[in-house]
Amino acid sequence: YLWNYGSLSGLCLIIQIITGVTLAMHYIPSIDLAFLSVEHIMWDVNYGWLIRYIHSNTASFFFLFVYIHIAWGIYYGSYRTPRILVWSIGVVIFLIMIVTAFLGYVLPFGQMSLWGATVVTNLMSAIPWIGNDIVNFIWGGFSVNHATLNWFFSLHYLLPFVLLALVVAHLIFLHVHGSSNPLGVTGNSDRLPFHPYFSFKDLVTVFLFLLALSFFVFYAPNVLGHSDNYIMANPMATPPSIVPEWYLLPFYAILWSISNKLFGVVAMLAAILILFVGPLVDLSWIWGSAFRPLSKFFFWIFVTNFFLLMFVGSQHVEEPFVTLGQYATFFYFFYFLVVIPLVGII
Repeated sequence: YLWNYGSLSGLCLIIQIITGVTLAMHYIPSIDLAFLSVEHIMWDVNYGWLIRYIHSNTASFFFLFVYIHIAWGIYYGSYRTPRILVWSIGVVIFLIMIVTAFLGYVLPFGQMSLWGATVVTNLMSAIPWIGNDIVNFIWGGFSVNHATLNWFFSLHYLLPFVLLALVVAHLIFLHVHGSSNPLGVTGNSDRLPFHPYFSFKDLVTVFLFLLALSFFVFYAPNVLGHSDNYIMANPMATPPSIVPEWYLLPFYAILWSISNKLFGVVAMLAAILILFVGPLVDLSWIWGSAFRPLSKFFFWIFVTNFFLLMFVGSQHVEEPFVTLGQYATFFYFFYFLVVIPLVGII
């Protein structure tokens, strides 16, 4: 069923676009009214609470599915020729997803929204010489204000449609060579028609996903969020810890485990872009890790390391988490740049 996460991610995107457009009908991108408009959606709009909770929880599932989708791609060597283009478009999709998720996190304009926006946009100031000017340009002023919220909202509305276009491209290029399989061999003689076989197989996980989503929406809608975002944004009061949503924690950990601001920002960006190097560094004759015990072993260490980064990102910036984060960050890059090529040669 690891082959079902693509269709599940696509379903998440469709749910997000439908609920997002509905929410946009009632949302007001203004620092005075944004928080109140979200409360208005929750209290006064028919089923507004449902639409909002579906939107926020599906975002978490979307990232979960995409992470599994990427991990599965790394495990089975799906990034190799002839699917390099499919993989590369996928990485671009992932990058835009992260940007979109961050923009969306700012919109309710609670405490976490405001301070998250302030911290992340301030990262641009790490760019030598022109950094501060870029930050002021993004803000449209000297702090997060109407202009910032307005264009964050515009972009948050626009980018999912860009994602949709990229997903279509992703699928078109996938169908040039067809999907891979656990053996890593391409055999057209064994192919089955998508319908009814795989459409039904996909439906199995679709219903399981809808069941899990319903549980979160109806019984634990705020478990994956942050309680501070129910406090109206106050530029005069900093929350005790500024953390992003759980799905961005690994990259947040990479950012703050490096004490130099510029290097931290570069490392965080590199952590995402390093997925592009997969096809270049995998030197093995055998596809994927299914028949390579050593490769399998390191892959699971990498996955554990990713969870460790996620944990570190959720903690306060203090020892021992900083040192732990540095080791985990080192291994993250070490895996892509040294382990994959080395294990491939062995």
